[in-house]
Amino acid sequence: MTDTLLPAAPQPLEKEGNCYFRKGCNPLAQTGRSKLQNQRAALNQQILKAMRMRTGAENLLKAATNQKVREQVRLELSFLNSDLQMLKEELEGLNISVGVYQNTEEAFTIPLIPLGLKETKDVDFSVALKDFILEHYSEDSYLYEDEIADLMDLRQACRTPSRNEAGVELLMSYFMQLGFVESRFFPPTRQMGILFTWYDSLTGVPVSQQNLLLEKASILFNIGALYTQIGTRCNRQTEAGLESTVDAFQRAAGVLNYLKETFTHTPSYDMSPAMLSVLVKMMLAQAQESTFEKVCLPGLQNEFFLLVKVAQEAAKVGEVYRQLHTAMNQEPVKENIPYSWASLACVKAHHYEALAHYFTATLLIDHQRKSHLCQAVTHHEESMREASLCKKLRNIDVLQEVLSAAHDRSQLKYTQLREDDDLLNLTDAPDIVSKTEREVEIIVPQFSKVTVTDFFQKLGPLSVFSANKRWTAPRSIHFTAEEGDLGFTLRGNSPVQVHFLDPYCSAAAAGTKEGDYIVSIQDVDCKWLTLSEVMKMLKSFGQDDIEMKVVSLLDATSTMHSKCATYSVGMQKTYSMICLGIDVDDKTDKTKKVSKKLSFLSWGTNKNRQKSASTLCLPSVGVTMPPVKKKLSSPFSLLNTDSSLY
Repeated sequence: MTDTLLPAAPQPLEKEGNCYFRKGCNPLAQTGRSKLQNQRAALNQQILKAMRMRTGAENLLKAATNQKVREQVRLELSFLNSDLQMLKEELEGLNISVGVYQNTEEAFTIPLIPLGLKETKDVDFSVALKDFILEHYSEDSYLYEDEIADLMDLRQACRTPSRNEAGVELLMSYFMQLGFVESRFFPPTRQMGILFTWYDSLTGVPVSQQNLLLEKASILFNIGALYTQIGTRCNRQTEAGLESTVDAFQRAAGVLNYLKETFTHTPSYDMSPAMLSVLVKMMLAQAQESTFEKVCLPGLQNEFFLLVKVAQEAAKVGEVYRQLHTAMNQEPVKENIPYSWASLACVKAHHYEALAHYFTATLLIDHQRKSHLCQAVTHHEESMREASLCKKLRNIDVLQEVLSAAHDRSQLKYTQLREDDDLLNLTDAPDIVSKTEREVEIIVPQFSKVTVTDFFQKLGPLSVFSANKRWTAPRSIHFTAEEGDLGFTLRGNSPVQVHFLDPYCSAAAAGTKEGDYIVSIQDVDCKWLTLSEVMKMLKSFGQDDIEMKVVSLLDATSTMHSKCATYSVGMQKTYSMICLGIDVDDKTDKTKKVSKKLSFLSWGTNKNRQKSASTLCLPSVGVTMPPVKKKLSSPFSLLNTDSSLY
């Protein structure tokens, strides 16, 4: 049984050439977590099928005029709604299957709640990206088959990340890589025809969208979810383990809060701003709970100031769980939050409030001691009652044992005091002032520490060669340097531009224009060469004929706004407008400004793939396939479009 609870070990790094390629966990590994995730995927499919059938029945009910048919359809709808409710309860059971994620060495600790990973469908980037490379960049798409396959392999690996820092780095690498892909291949004025489908982790409802922002938001959610699984896996019997638990839940809160603030119009319930706010509160509450456990770890002695500290720490944990329970019962999250989560939050609120009164009673010697013990017993009984009302919590043995032991301890002391002085009048015990020496806080995700190299850097510097800029097709310029004079000067760096062109020189006669970007010289790619390197190359030919390829940047043309249709089964269709600045006077769209993004880090994986053919291809006459080159070069900084609106 223990073996099934162990997490799948991450695949070892394999070396190919000078590069390393990381995989995710083996999706077929029969671990407790993989079985749980497989059950989640199967439930998602059943929920999708049931919702489609319910939608069909509802449409038939609207169209039918025969009374008998309508009655039969209503009966079918009642059965379908019952099936959906049962499937929802099964999914809730998976969300509260906390034992699978806990550390196997732990004993007698209240379990923490992890988030399950969002499931997705396979996505084929190959056809759309090949067509765009040929159409937009005027390059042979077969030269980028390896890079497209790398991207697809990376996405596939992200579906089964290992439950450690390597898994987090894997997800972050893909998230950062999506920033490059968005700038390279997703112009703001058109759709690429790539459909992304992700399943809601709480309701199982699928959401499909031809928008890369859904993909980025879902990966961010999974990063936060993975942090919660790392936190629950830590050994809470050691100080280092508890410190790691606190850190993991603070980082989970940071990622989820970043998701809430950055992607403000997500069409999925689990990524709505209201739900994310509750999840952030839950992560911070669990971090605060682990802080309390760290205070109690060395053992408690009957010292006045130590007991005061422990009582206030317990009151703090009870307070944050009380606030969390209140937030979970507010609209609109109340309908979608698992009932077992809300019940556990209420149980913990009463439990830690009871502990606060118990430790306060221990340090007092007057009549208020009995009052605090009475209050402690009351809270313990309420926590046990709340746990008994939830079927899922009743099945968590360790939770029942912890609650029962804490209640028995307080009840025993209270009974002893009552026997000593039955005539003592009880006064209401005052609330314990909550206080903590360590206030948990959100840790903002540090994407800058993860460096990623753009898979498609061969297309050229992203500041120039991006999806929101258009150029002419490459033009071949044949010219010679007359008496060592090229007839033009150069400016810029990577790529280099033609500047101050002599209109009577051979380069101008061959079609060169001021402002042209030099992309190759004698079939040598120059897009990443510096000005001095390009000048040195041109002068090296002396009086010989020079073949140079250039492209011209086209002026911005009027474009129409594009709507991004989001379809989610069981939800209304929503549209998110890609906001483009419009000049009313000129009636032309202004290009969107590019904002700085963070740096990125190289990643790769073993190639085990089939390469899809593009629907568009260049003439093959006289073209020879170049040898496949591997692979990633040194990291570099880039500019990327701002994707704060979703």
